[in-house]
Amino acid sequence: MSIQLHAAVILQYHQISSEAPVSTSITPERFLQHLELIETEGFRVVSLAEILSSESIEKSSSGPQAQAIFDRRVAITFDDGYSSVYTNAYPLLKRRQWPFTVFVNSGPIDTGRAGVMTWDQLREMAANGASIANHTVDHQHLLQRLIGEDITQWRDRVTVDIHQAESRILEEIGVSHRLLAYPYGEYSRELQQLLESLEYRALGQQSGPLAGIHSNQALPRFVFGGHYGSPEDFRIKLNALPFPATALTIRTRQGFKADGVVDDSDETIGLDLVLSQALDKVQCFGPVALKVEQSSTSLKVKLEGLLPVGRSRINCTVRHASGHFRWFSHPFFRPSSSGQWLE
Repeated sequence: MSIQLHAAVILQYHQISSEAPVSTSITPERFLQHLELIETEGFRVVSLAEILSSESIEKSSSGPQAQAIFDRRVAITFDDGYSSVYTNAYPLLKRRQWPFTVFVNSGPIDTGRAGVMTWDQLREMAANGASIANHTVDHQHLLQRLIGEDITQWRDRVTVDIHQAESRILEEIGVSHRLLAYPYGEYSRELQQLLESLEYRALGQQSGPLAGIHSNQALPRFVFGGHYGSPEDFRIKLNALPFPATALTIRTRQGFKADGVVDDSDETIGLDLVLSQALDKVQCFGPVALKVEQSSTSLKVKLEGLLPVGRSRINCTVRHASGHFRWFSHPFFRPSSSGQWLE
């Protein structure tokens, strides 16, 4: 029996430089290694629009007679529009005729800020396979409300920001893809609903391949920079397969939630995943110790300590019959006791 698996993975980079801060960059040499591994692992590099228009996985089986036939697809994205992408990444991608997406902040480009690309450079890349997409005007933290701002005012302000950035891209590049990358990768249910009403698909920075469980306004990407991106780490993530989950519930002391925004030091935070098949030896990792409970139809993960202030994630992985990892990640965002988010 042959089972066709669609391994759809989105990669995220910021700077491709040996001189930028290590936490948000990889060297040009390491980036070239990644491209060469994409080739040797047999992946097809496709546009972000193409990878988002198709199913992540059609069927799955772990039975002894199942033979996995992979349709390996990967999309490459860059956030912030740093000039090192034009200098060090673009020539390598152009040589291979590979599509890629650059999420830009329109404000720094309009003011000519040092270290970011110009509209002329972005137009050149767009003529050679790049999609230029929305990362807001000035990379403001979208979850943070201004002093005295109610939810309607917040929604109006964020809408204007997104529209302004998209309008500048349309004016300069001539194409509106209606794709947005959340600044800092952070989002709430209200922000997802706003992006859905504006007919945008939106991407975070939680890890994992695409799967049917993901909202079009909370799409995952594997982020590379800092400690992440060694050849072995990259190969594992490139080959990651969707977790066989059909539904997700987030538990807190106050009850069930629709997102990962937590406004207190809740000790009962957890995830409940409904599974489409039984799994063996699932491993989960988080910011503090976890308790994991499994059955043939569900996976329950509970934090055994306080969720820290800022950004954190729960990641769960399990080996597929092919030897690759099934991968699921969910982000959590917690403000400080004064209600402020990380700068």
